[in-house]
Amino acid sequence: MSVDWTNTATIGYPVLFFGVLLGSIIPVVPTGAVVGAGAAVAMTTSGLSLPLVLLVSTAAAYIGDVTTYAIARLGGEPAARWLARHQHADRVASVRAQFGRRGWQIVVVGRLLPAGRIPVLLAAGVLSYPWRRFLPAALVAAALWAIAYSLLGVISGGIFDSPLVASLIATLLVLLVTVALTVIARRRHRAPEAGRLLRGGRMTARIVLIWVIATVALRVLDAILPGFEMTQWWQPPVCALVLALLATVVWPLVLRIAMPLAFYTLGLGGFLVIGAGTLAIFKAIPGVDIADFRTAVAVTIGMTAVGAIISSVLALDEDEIFFRRIARRGTPPDLPPDTPPGVIFLQVDGLGYDVVRRAVRDGDMPTLAAWLNDDSHTLGLWHTDWSSQTGASVSAILHGDNHDILGFRWYEKDRDHVMACAHPRDAAEIERRHSDGNGLLSGGGAGHGNLFTGDADHVSLTMSAVPILPKGVRRGHNERSADGYFAYFARPVNVIRTFISALVDVVRELWASASQRRADVRPRVKRGGYYPLARPGTTVITRDVVVSAIIEDILAGRPVVYADFLGYDEVAHHSGIERFDALAVLRGIDKQISRLHRATRLGPRRYHVVVLSDHGQTQGWAFADRFGESVEAYIGRLCGGSPGEPAKPRNTAEGWQMNAAFAEGGLIARRLRGRVERAEVEPHRAPSGQPGAVARVAPGVVVVVSGHTAMVSFTDHAGRVPLETIEREFPDLLPTLVDHPGIGFMLVRSTEFGPVVLGADGLRRLATGVVIGTDPLTGYGPHAAELVKRVDTFPHCADIMINSRYDPETDNASPFEPHVGSHGGMGGPQSRGFLVYPKSFQPPGEVVGAEALHRVLRGWLTDLGHPDPRTLSTGRSALATPS
Repeated sequence: MSVDWTNTATIGYPVLFFGVLLGSIIPVVPTGAVVGAGAAVAMTTSGLSLPLVLLVSTAAAYIGDVTTYAIARLGGEPAARWLARHQHADRVASVRAQFGRRGWQIVVVGRLLPAGRIPVLLAAGVLSYPWRRFLPAALVAAALWAIAYSLLGVISGGIFDSPLVASLIATLLVLLVTVALTVIARRRHRAPEAGRLLRGGRMTARIVLIWVIATVALRVLDAILPGFEMTQWWQPPVCALVLALLATVVWPLVLRIAMPLAFYTLGLGGFLVIGAGTLAIFKAIPGVDIADFRTAVAVTIGMTAVGAIISSVLALDEDEIFFRRIARRGTPPDLPPDTPPGVIFLQVDGLGYDVVRRAVRDGDMPTLAAWLNDDSHTLGLWHTDWSSQTGASVSAILHGDNHDILGFRWYEKDRDHVMACAHPRDAAEIERRHSDGNGLLSGGGAGHGNLFTGDADHVSLTMSAVPILPKGVRRGHNERSADGYFAYFARPVNVIRTFISALVDVVRELWASASQRRADVRPRVKRGGYYPLARPGTTVITRDVVVSAIIEDILAGRPVVYADFLGYDEVAHHSGIERFDALAVLRGIDKQISRLHRATRLGPRRYHVVVLSDHGQTQGWAFADRFGESVEAYIGRLCGGSPGEPAKPRNTAEGWQMNAAFAEGGLIARRLRGRVERAEVEPHRAPSGQPGAVARVAPGVVVVVSGHTAMVSFTDHAGRVPLETIEREFPDLLPTLVDHPGIGFMLVRSTEFGPVVLGADGLRRLATGVVIGTDPLTGYGPHAAELVKRVDTFPHCADIMINSRYDPETDNASPFEPHVGSHGGMGGPQSRGFLVYPKSFQPPGEVVGAEALHRVLRGWLTDLGHPDPRTLSTGRSALATPS
């Protein structure tokens, strides 16, 4: 006898029975929605009988509950842990405490309340609640539950004639009732702190409002979009419900399969996949006419955009819905009561101590201002190394070591290679040299948006662990470095909101650039080309992904997190350290810090938040714009290279006056020229001139710049080239450079005197501390001599290390890169980072160098009770004054 699979009864009752049974044992199926839909079909067709729907639902729910109770009672501790894996420990404990007093009532009520069934059955099994009492109570509970959810289907079926529409409306009613019951339960039992964080009183009304607005939006798309038409009044609300379910349930599953497509398109490629689903579903709804795949994608994007706008206008995603959405991703793990508090380190890249003080004062960082005003946190200062840039600072902060990191990029003569911290392979190599496996984030920590992993097990958007690196090069124990990226773009509303925010930021950049040109603001740099399109990558996209990833870490209870917000540094480079658009980006970062601080209440452990910077920035007119020629071209010309195309000088008079001054020179220039004349040497060049892998500015001469530092290497000589050799082969080079108004001081090594710092009006011999004339390091900080002396010991220290000139009267310096706000050397705010930490932490004293800052952070973790890995012993520690 053949089975008629087209008959509703043939497939309806088995689907109903096994759906409820499966959801009662393994809660992966919304059983209430299954019963409501079955009742709705029974009301609108003759294929199902409502009494049989009630009977089948009751039987399936009863068998499922008895099976779960038996597993909890007979399976022992492993079974209990399995059943409780998605349950809050406090909820289970509360149910167990009440069970002895009124067990049968709890069995009945627990069946009816959302998320109440498993804790009740688990408590009944663990406490060995008698079978003779449990079985009748469970039967009553299953029957009442089936009747309650069938009534919702009866209501829906009585209003709508279409089985599909009635089923969907019944499903919606079940979801609304579930949300309402959950809200009531949380309002009765939540803690005051959690209540303020996750307010729920208006949740149901908001869901209904969003559904209504989405319905109206579909009507608008029906009117304006060719190839899309809905002929019946009930179709827009039903389609809105279908799209919501598709985006909430199907999208994350599909995106995991289509991860490569989403990864390289910032989630936009996922719309192609979900558009195909929209086309298939709308084709199945009677009376909905959708022409083709392109129209389906347009409808999907349009509805998601409406959702993003609604969220922004109602501020739903900014706090309340944001946290609810994050909290639904999984149940936090149960941690032992003696688990030490976690620490979240938030790095605001490039934000100097001086700027943050004024930002707190002027209201540009209200979150930090509130912490300081409430006396919960303290604002401190730390001094960077000579190389005040992210590569050196973060390597030391995360790994405790930045030996031989000369800049954000530097030249290694033995390999004829320029190391660049922002290049994935070079970043991985830098971490290989400096990591011993016991970094700040080792032992289960997480890092996001950083150059290096800090030996974290969980990383995302980390340069030294990017997915394109081969396994032998990539750092970090957990190679799923795109998890944070996926978690954020798994939601279509995030994709659209980020895309819209990025477009807004492009417009903001174009407006700010035009405003600077109109007002003739100086200093300024060119901000055209691809930069307006690239800027949102740091100010919007990576910022949002990093915030989402940190929330995941909080929910997972990870012990320590370190994340970098790069947006301010990027905008300050092009705009200025305190221009209005840079401060606007800073206010956005402050808002994210506030959000993360509030989100720490969602985790299974208590968290402290520390905010810090890797360096500051010093503002000034770029060297090439100020003097009409880049420092590379200038040095190349002095070394006999072919003159390049000089940049048009901003002031031609200043150019010829400067060249005239070079003919005579200052104190040190005259001494250097006199040394050459007394030596009676004939200037000559080693007969190389061979091209290398790295471009030469002159035969045998490589110049690499990193912000306010320029490094000159002579490739025809192995190792460090002494001062005497440079004088012999390039007699005019050092005297001319030392007198240049854009150069503050230079480090060279003398065969006779060791490391020597040269300035226009004096020199300093670092080995003996002897100063002739004016100390060239005056004005560059109290620790300048020690920090420069340390760099002289680096194996790849350049033959000439040049630092830009800093003017303390104007607080300006001219960077060697085309930036307004810049860093990478000494002089002014770039050398002063900040540290905002809880007042309960041990004061760090004066911190000099990023390696010393690492020791401070590690000490805080140790004081909180975190395991302390073996002490690093590099013999190359930075300076630190004891507290």
